[in-house]
Amino acid sequence: MDPAEVSIPPLKDLTIDNITENVNLINSQTPDPRLKYILERLVSHMHDFARETRLSTKEWMAGIEFLTAVGKKCTDVRQEFILLSDTLGLSLLVDSIDHPKKPSSTEGTVLGPYHTHDAQTQALGQSISGDPDGTPLLCLCTVHTTSGAPISDVKIDIWETDSKGSYDVQYEDYSGEKPDGRAVLRSNEEGVFWFKAIVPVPYSIPHDGPVGKMLGILGRHPWRPSHMHFMFEKGGFDHLITALYLRNDPYETSDAVFGVKESLMVDLGIVTPEQAKKYDIKEGAKLLTYDFVLMTDEETSELRDEEAKKAMEKLGRGDMRIVEGLPIPMEDVD
Repeated sequence: MDPAEVSIPPLKDLTIDNITENVNLINSQTPDPRLKYILERLVSHMHDFARETRLSTKEWMAGIEFLTAVGKKCTDVRQEFILLSDTLGLSLLVDSIDHPKKPSSTEGTVLGPYHTHDAQTQALGQSISGDPDGTPLLCLCTVHTTSGAPISDVKIDIWETDSKGSYDVQYEDYSGEKPDGRAVLRSNEEGVFWFKAIVPVPYSIPHDGPVGKMLGILGRHPWRPSHMHFMFEKGGFDHLITALYLRNDPYETSDAVFGVKESLMVDLGIVTPEQAKKYDIKEGAKLLTYDFVLMTDEETSELRDEEAKKAMEKLGRGDMRIVEGLPIPMEDVD
């Protein structure tokens, strides 16, 4: 880059007290107002953290080495950075900000590190699990709008562990050709979908890597309560990533990734003789029922703008304008 072709503010005599404003000054050359704001806040908080804690070079290096180890642990089927984000509560926080919910809609929760795009599309009523040791479960669910109208042809991605608490991708012989414990379904004209699975069990998140080591140092366990993941997609509706958790699980109040919400907790019922005949499952099997409620893109956009505005007012940032749900300083808005 030819220095004569760019305009870079002069940086001189950098100190503990003025380094932050200088970094923000040079970063402010970006033409992207949202990026400029994000970096300004990131640098400011990061520098304030270092000053507040009097961060030592040794501690800084330990942090660098930890993040390097997290990156090295990532593979095509294991995302250690998502796991780190999950265990620090950041994943749930970001999802809650970006996908706000009306009280009448289904709340979201963490995606987790083991979602894949290998799941096969199956017809309603089929089993998503090939585990012969799992407790049979019939899932009867519906999907509606916030006004109660059924939503047809929703793409529903579902995944769960086997009875031993492991996802298919955790096994060494996993190739992606025969995914198990996961499937993609479509809701029918009445907004109904059903499938056979196994009763979810508690399981441990991967703790053989740097995130697991971190949990051990913090005196935290790596366990997640019994749950099943769901992801809903349809044009015109906000993308929903959620899960259903079995009530009274021993880990429901100490989930390693902070994903449990009261509205997502369920009690299992028992399959009746009529249901057993209709859905071709053994009478007395476990039964899961739930009505999922999706918000439209318009509803979500309006609520996101409203909550962003309230958040900025609470922070005393009346100088912000909300653009597509994202705060940007007014001076940088065209």
